Amino acid sequence: MGELVLAAKVSHVPSLMLSEPADHPLHDVRAGAVAALRELGRRARERRVSTFVVFDTHWLSNFGYHINANARHRGSFTSHEAPQMIKDLGYDLPGNSALAEAIAQEAASVGLNVMAHRVESLGLEYGTIVPMHYLNPEGWAKVVSVASPLFTSMEESRLLGEATRCAIARSGERVALLASGSLSHRLLPNKKLGPEAWTSIASEFNRQVDLRVLELWQQRRYREFLDMLPDYATRCHGEGGMADTIMLFAALGWYDFRGPAEQLCDYFPSSGSGQVNVEFHVAPEVGLGGVSLEPRSD
Repeated sequence: MGELVLAAKVSHVPSLMLSEPADHPLHDVRAGAVAALRELGRRARERRVSTFVVFDTHWLSNFGYHINANARHRGSFTSHEAPQMIKDLGYDLPGNSALAEAIAQEAASVGLNVMAHRVESLGLEYGTIVPMHYLNPEGWAKVVSVASPLFTSMEESRLLGEATRCAIARSGERVALLASGSLSHRLLPNKKLGPEAWTSIASEFNRQVDLRVLELWQQRRYREFLDMLPDYATRCHGEGGMADTIMLFAALGWYDFRGPAEQLCDYFPSSGSGQVNVEFHVAPEVGLGGVSLEPRSD
């Protein structure tokens, strides 16, 4: 049986990459966040993760849910929205076609429109590439990337998270789940963009709600967080409708999740949005062996 051995909410903002060059104005500004991502990679390797499943809010779909089921992810990526920030970034990562297709099949069994694709020219988006750059740089683990639909519901994203949980349980894999996206995601307008914007929040209201969310996570008050999540996603301009976070918590068991949340870096703003890296600890003795998609009690 498969196991979920690591689960985390992670940032994928381009400023992570920009803080690396010594001659860039942002040099080392994201050192804490980068170190947190590398630490997650170290933990994943230590726990013998075989596959990363990434819920990617930068792979946005107008039509249904999509999963990249390629056996190999290989390419050179330039961001279409910010080519000055991420350009010619090479990646070469093994895929996991079997797990990708198993997730799609589990989702289809509960009536969700999900397609797994083996298309060589279907590349990865930077919501997957950037975290993998730090967590899985040598491609020692396989990767499955899951898109976030724009026109969906919390209920559908929750079903996909539960289907992912079920597919993992039956897979024989040791899986790390990543919710790749921001907290609040109101971006700054064009006229305010510039080096100073890369470290600014667009809304004090959003910042305060983000900080409250982190408090709820640290206090394990997940029911309160999940009950506020629909309003949080709407009022704080959730990236991809916060589908990544919905899917992650569904995979963790939703209201039944009791594990601690470990914040691995300081909360930080980026171009108006709120960012953080947090691990949600899954007790190794529990895992997901034998789990099935039973009707929810709530």
